[in-house]
Amino acid sequence: MTEDRRLAVLRAIVEDYVATHEPVGSRSLVERYSLGVSPATIRNDMAALEDEGLIAQPHTSAGRIPTDQGYRVFVDRLSQVKPLSGAEKRAIGSFLDGAVDLDDVMQRSVRLLSQLTHQVAMIQYPSLTRSTVRHIELVGLGQQRVLMVLIADTGRVEQRVIDIQFPISDDLLARLRSRISEVATGIRLVDVAPKVSGLVAEFSPDERPGVSAIIASLLETVVERHEERVMLAGTSNLAAFGEDWGGSVRPVLEALEEQMVLLRLLGESMSGDSLSVRIGHENEVEGLTSTSVVTVGYARGDEVVAQMGVVGPTRMDYPSTMRSVRAVARYVGRILTEQQ
Repeated sequence: MTEDRRLAVLRAIVEDYVATHEPVGSRSLVERYSLGVSPATIRNDMAALEDEGLIAQPHTSAGRIPTDQGYRVFVDRLSQVKPLSGAEKRAIGSFLDGAVDLDDVMQRSVRLLSQLTHQVAMIQYPSLTRSTVRHIELVGLGQQRVLMVLIADTGRVEQRVIDIQFPISDDLLARLRSRISEVATGIRLVDVAPKVSGLVAEFSPDERPGVSAIIASLLETVVERHEERVMLAGTSNLAAFGEDWGGSVRPVLEALEEQMVLLRLLGESMSGDSLSVRIGHENEVEGLTSTSVVTVGYARGDEVVAQMGVVGPTRMDYPSTMRSVRAVARYVGRILTEQQ
């Protein structure tokens, strides 16, 4: 009972501090929460929580605030995250269902997540390495230039303009397009190379230089390690938490400007579709040790293709944030699955 009561006191301190950003005293807990014990017992529980490093006193004669470790215990002990209401689900669905392509899905999702959580939202585009070929198009741009368009099953599109030293006819492009489609459509991008490498030999000697250039460009597209894209929304929300940044929000903003930092934040939480919450100093990225990062994978069918989440102060509404991140991820996954 003592442990359960102390957890209840910790939960009350976290909820009160998140709501007010004021250190929490025993009198406030007695007045605002029905803990069923005397003020003296609450003071003893607070002393024990402080000894365990779960709460701290910011300065003499002040109340207590949660530490990173206290937030961690609070999050880990959440028995369940309250599901969205029917109205909330309908609002999310109607907003995201209007998306017309992958870029629109990404933009709408990250904007919506930022509005729901009042944090900085981020979403990673589906990785090409986890995608399969839906369509490959070759378009002549004159006799010695070709536009190659690769469309993945996730909706991701890659384009390349190929300069060819020798003239290439529309007839040759049509035949090459047909053969590439036959062997590559529906194949995972990582498996395309062995399927198309042997196509050059099928063409006449005078056609092979042009065919080789196009095949080489296709192989570069599917084999190279592409820089993944991350989209952000809601950085202005950080201004609402000015006192949480130790005097300056600049280190947080500078960190969020770096795509590689964002990819690291998302990549470190690649744990399938399980929700990941990293709090304060659990984030090793310089500039983000005063933040919490909540992320989850979104899936196409049964396969997780990328990550999304939010960055905000450690003083965030964890239950609501976790609920929103999970819900939007599920809707994005449903949309991508329906677009297959």
